[in-house]
Amino acid sequence: MSTTHRRYAKTPEAWEALARPDIVGRQAHTLLLMANGRRSEQELSRLLGADISALARGLQERGLLQDTPSETSAACADEDAPADV
Repeated sequence: MSTTHRRYAKTPEAWEALARPDIVGRQAHTLLLMANGRRSEQELSRLLGADISALARGLQERGLLQDTPSETSAACADEDAPADV
């Protein structure tokens, strides 16, 4: 069974929202600051001291966060890609 580790990165709209923390709220603003495409959802939850799953999904629906491929997903994709001949 495969375990996915969702990772989030900021969108261009998120960079604009960071300049106006009152628009998204304190916890969402903090999540946007920490979402760098390398931290997993679990790591972000630990850093914020709460489960951020619902918050992250909401920010994703608003176009402020995007999924990034995890290292294991990227490695699997590389293995599935045809080799250059």
